[in-house]
Amino acid sequence: MLPLLSSTTDALAQAGGADLLHLAAPTQEAPDTGGLADFLRGFFGPLFLVIVSIVAVFFLFTREITRFAQFIILAIFIGIVFYVPGIIEVIAVALARAMGVSAE
Repeated sequence: MLPLLSSTTDALAQAGGADLLHLAAPTQEAPDTGGLADFLRGFFGPLFLVIVSIVAVFFLFTREITRFAQFIILAIFIGIVFYVPGIIEVIAVALARAMGVSAE
């Protein structure tokens, strides 16, 4: 039986998997994900606006004003979370402080 995370590399080496140990080591050739959030925001942002517009126009044409209002409120909330970077962290810290937990 293999021990749990205490000496996994030793257990792998004894099991004959010494040639697999290089796969678990971190490499310096990691992909650069610095602009990933900006790319996704730029790609999905217009798509989000188009979908919101189509659904809002559908609710207006079918004269379902209550559902239209609910949808717009939900779309505004999702848009704020999507377009304002760091808002989730700010909300989480504010909720933690409101509950008395020190968030640093």
